Amino acid sequence: MYDGQEELDNLVWDKNDEDSEKSQKEMRLKARCRLVERLASQKFGQTATLVPPLIMGGFHMLYRIHLEGSSPDVMVRLPCPDLVLYPDEKIIHEMATAKYVAENTRIPIPKHFFHGRDDSVGPFIILRHVKNCGSLSVRLTTPNEDPNEPHVLNPSIEEAILEDLWIKVARCYLQLAQLKFPRIGSFVEADDGSYDVAGRPITHNMGDMARLANIPRALLPPKDKTYATADEWYVALAEMHVAQLVFQHNDAVASEDDCRNKYVARQIFRRLAKQGRLSTFGFAEDDWSTQSSKREFSALSPGPCGSDSFRLWGDDFRAGNILLDDADDIAAVIDWEFAYAAPTQFALDPPWWLLLNPAETWAAGMEDWRQTYEVRLETWLSAVKRAEERLEGSGPFPVALSTYMRESWDTGRFWLSYAARKSWAFDAVYWRYLDERFFGERGSSVSQDQLWRSRVHLLTQAERGGMEPFVERKMRESEERIIVDWDPIEAQRRLSEVLCT
Repeated sequence: MYDGQEELDNLVWDKNDEDSEKSQKEMRLKARCRLVERLASQKFGQTATLVPPLIMGGFHMLYRIHLEGSSPDVMVRLPCPDLVLYPDEKIIHEMATAKYVAENTRIPIPKHFFHGRDDSVGPFIILRHVKNCGSLSVRLTTPNEDPNEPHVLNPSIEEAILEDLWIKVARCYLQLAQLKFPRIGSFVEADDGSYDVAGRPITHNMGDMARLANIPRALLPPKDKTYATADEWYVALAEMHVAQLVFQHNDAVASEDDCRNKYVARQIFRRLAKQGRLSTFGFAEDDWSTQSSKREFSALSPGPCGSDSFRLWGDDFRAGNILLDDADDIAAVIDWEFAYAAPTQFALDPPWWLLLNPAETWAAGMEDWRQTYEVRLETWLSAVKRAEERLEGSGPFPVALSTYMRESWDTGRFWLSYAARKSWAFDAVYWRYLDERFFGERGSSVSQDQLWRSRVHLLTQAERGGMEPFVERKMRESEERIIVDWDPIEAQRRLSEVLCT
């Protein structure tokens, strides 16, 4: 059975690595550093001097700049070409999000001074440098001399230390949950200093689709597109999963049955989204899943409103972007990229990052991740409860957030949100943790290589009729390792054909 991340398009990935390495070298050149100094000097009216070293974040280069006669230093943050989807939009949305959170919560956010596009350096953000002792991820990871090794939660960390740190993070979650928004989308700041949800959501998965699988950008949500209901966004996410399967030319399928498994799972997931069932799964309103008829799920909490009340979600809100001071208090929460007003369902899940390393890339496999996570979840829920006890006034939801998070894990809502957001984890999550919760046991006679056989009857006649031609075409395409330059109109036609619309 699927047990982790499916293959990205390795041909496209290699090309992207080559392009991004070249652009990162250019961003480190002395000439570029002088241009960054000049930008800072122009903005602040003071002599600006670069303070080495440069810092390469996940998607951007950071230049620490000292301003003569001023303290503290500032950071000039430039999106790295070939790594960032829609860099100009990203800067606008990220700046607005950070400022909004800073103005409406007590979460420590570095002051953001300027943003925009400069003719010499491109899109930029300038923010205050915050003195810190490293990230929460560094504080919690297993000691390792290799800095390139992925962070993994130290299994020997003292429980009291872990809970104390997580209480501080839980307070941030509770504050973010108090913020409500009328639509799903990204934040934009108006000239008068007000904020509005007026931009398309830009997710981590969308960036991977374009950068690492060459999915046509014409198939992603259009600029300024926002969503009025959670169900609309679930449908959009499900259709992006279909687009990933259709347009990832290389390494997408390993066999005909692998292709059928992926086709069937995506078609079912999309239909459940269109029927409004994904948004109710695991709540009191869930009257459709096989799981909902079980006694242990007979008294679940009510689901959130599907419109007019959405919460801030950040795909990159994780331990690596939470900076600590020397007293282990939170010095700053940084990098509000991939943040947008999202279905409240996402905010009711426990954090995916508690083990630091995500489920699909866990070295021992996804099931081992699940078992390990389940143990640490108890500590997290205890931290949330303690944070809730110190709340002033009522909580953000009709039921305690800790209760919602517990139910999310117990019912599998956690996995539904995870699958909705991640195209390359989708297959493992769907077949391992969702399918039988939705539709009941498949039976021991079902081959793990032919999972599709147990659910193909759930497809419409048109979807079933389109499966074998799709499989034949996909297998034929996989014989030639190339990078396809799709015409936008043809790409839309092809996707509509597979979606049977």
